[in-house]
Amino acid sequence: MAKSKPQGEKSRPTVGRNRRPERDALDIPAAALDARPATPGPEARPTPGLSTKQYEAELRRLDVELVKWEEWIKARGLKVVVIFEGRDAAGKGGAIKRIMEPLNPRFARVAALPAPTERERTQWYFQRYVVHLPAAGEIVLFDRSWYNRAGVERVMGFCTEDEYQEFLRSCPEFERMLVRSGIILIKYWFSVSDAEQERRFQDRLSDPTKRWKLSPMDVESRARWLDYSKAKDEMFAHTDFKQAPWWVVRSDDKKRARLNVITHLLSQIPYEDLTPEPIVLPPRQKDTGYVRPPMSDQTFIPEPF
Repeated sequence: MAKSKPQGEKSRPTVGRNRRPERDALDIPAAALDARPATPGPEARPTPGLSTKQYEAELRRLDVELVKWEEWIKARGLKVVVIFEGRDAAGKGGAIKRIMEPLNPRFARVAALPAPTERERTQWYFQRYVVHLPAAGEIVLFDRSWYNRAGVERVMGFCTEDEYQEFLRSCPEFERMLVRSGIILIKYWFSVSDAEQERRFQDRLSDPTKRWKLSPMDVESRARWLDYSKAKDEMFAHTDFKQAPWWVVRSDDKKRARLNVITHLLSQIPYEDLTPEPIVLPPRQKDTGYVRPPMSDQTFIPEPF
């Protein structure tokens, strides 16, 4: 769905929003972009904290809407692809988890591809992603996607300059082809400040249940903050277009980011409430003399609790 344009606004350039670099919070000094001092707008001012009670109540309400949203997609045979991109520790995984919790996994799934195999490296770049695209009535959430080439592969030198330039040329055409085929493509970029990313990295180091989230690649990305900023700006300049625009999610506050992205996702596909009529359970079968085998014949798990 294209974003509405205020009356009197000039038409945006075909190359995307970012003819000049657009920076994530704290990633590039303002002086490097514009010598004039910037006046913070209302969006830059701190907002009151969201209590756990408020968050959980709103999340519960949105969960019900997500179920209605999925039922509408199933009933109308829609095909939905949602891409989640952003820096490491930006909050993509948490948002995906919260979206998936109320959904039926038979119709909604997450595609989180590992590093390509030797065989996949010889394929057409988009080939291994195409097999994960949805059929009618399905939703696929990409936890990182083909945009790896414009991000980590570009910054870490995992692709050649020719491969990178070819991606920038072919990605918009690939996505336009998906949209023409009937796929609803929604792209989110999670924007996190360097200070908040550092705090989350330190939290992962100290929490044994989160250490798996901190890979050697994540550690290296921490040292290349500016390189990733430049790569993101270049990516937006080439791939932010009318048929498949980028939507930026401010994610320093995880709770607000999750609620905001779910609310926005629901708004991208108008849906109706297809909740079925209440189900009446039939009576159980009558006991006709069935004898249950002895409980001692079965093996139960230990019960330390």
